[in-house]
Amino acid sequence: MQLTFDQIDMYKVTPMIRQLVQEKEKYPDCLIFFRLGDFYELFFD
Repeated sequence: MQLTFDQIDMYKVTPMIRQLVQEKEKYPDCLIFFRLGDFYELFFD
C-alpha cells in the first residue's frame, strides 16, 4: 500500500514535509530535491 498526499495529516508533519507536499501538489510530475547539509534528498519518489 502506498501513502498518497491526501492521506497525510498536515498538522503532524515537519515544516519541510509540509513544503514538499505543497510543491508536489503544484508540480506532480517533477522531482523535488531538498538540500540537507552537503547532500540533496528526494522524498516520496
